[in-house]
Amino acid sequence: MSFQWTLIAGYLYFEIFVVIILILPIFSPRRWHLFLKSRLFDVFHDRVSWYFYAFLLVLTLFFFDAIREMRKYSHPNDGSHTHLAGEMKASVKLFRAQRNFYITSFAIFLAFVIKRLVSMILIQYELEMKAQDIIKKAEETVKQAKSMALTHTLKALDQLSDDDIKCKLEVVENLLEEQKFKTKELEEEAQKWRQKYEEVVGAKGDE
Repeated sequence: MSFQWTLIAGYLYFEIFVVIILILPIFSPRRWHLFLKSRLFDVFHDRVSWYFYAFLLVLTLFFFDAIREMRKYSHPNDGSHTHLAGEMKASVKLFRAQRNFYITSFAIFLAFVIKRLVSMILIQYELEMKAQDIIKKAEETVKQAKSMALTHTLKALDQLSDDDIKCKLEVVENLLEEQKFKTKELEEEAQKWRQKYEEVVGAKGDE
């Protein structure tokens, strides 16, 4: 394997390793977010992003070159069948072209997979933060609703107790008025009986 294809194969193995690390639950989305949003990664990303897209373009060129080689050696000339050495050489070149095709295709595919996984991890962390904020707001809303309901209940109880006190006061005042009226009637009746008693006693004394 030539140097360029060795480099591409090494890049493919590196991508497989990165995909495995991203898939396995080794780090939480919060830690991935802290790492991907750190200043060190931003500097690394700004410097390497251009090289990444340039390398992706080179992979695309090698990909089409591998397709060209596959089409070239998949239909050998009729005269090549008469020479076993030439046929074996064409088969070896076809095998190498197929190998290069799979290496470049998987490398390009995994590059987009890694990019998608990173974006999904960031989206997952943002959704978790939003969900936590929604849960906190919901809990605060429930607490406020409970406190407001308790306040209204206490006010209602206070109002009911005041009304009860007013009603009791009115009843007591009515009873006092009735008792006063009855007491006054009894006093007047007693006064009448006292006058009659004095008149009777005075009449007996005159006799």
